[in-house]
Amino acid sequence: MLYRQSEPFMLSRTGSPQRRPTVTSDTPVRHSLALRVPAHHPALAGHFPGNPIVPGVVLLDAVVSAAEEWLGTRLHVLRLSHAKFLAPLKPDDAARIELVLRGPLLDFSVHRHETAIAKGTLNITRAAMT
Repeated sequence: MLYRQSEPFMLSRTGSPQRRPTVTSDTPVRHSLALRVPAHHPALAGHFPGNPIVPGVVLLDAVVSAAEEWLGTRLHVLRLSHAKFLAPLKPDDAARIELVLRGPLLDFSVHRHETAIAKGTLNITRAAMT
């Protein structure tokens, strides 16, 4: 399980380890990670008191972090081509992030059980090392 101090959500690998794809590859490559946003996440306090749900920006941050962990490099998000948030995610709910890399496009979906709760496409590039 991956847990970073600066990112208060938990990602864990599902399936067997694979060779890391390159951002420039034109062949679509798929990856999946488990996600859980704990009830003590700082964004939940005001979103919404008494009935907390995980904010969309936290889901997007988890998607980018999952992609960085999978690809083994920091990424720059050049553009959020589109995103739809279809259903809420509650704190501590088990969810799954599905990623499909198509060259510089990263398609993502977030699922709770078999229900899609978010989906979209990011235009990405590797971050320049400074």
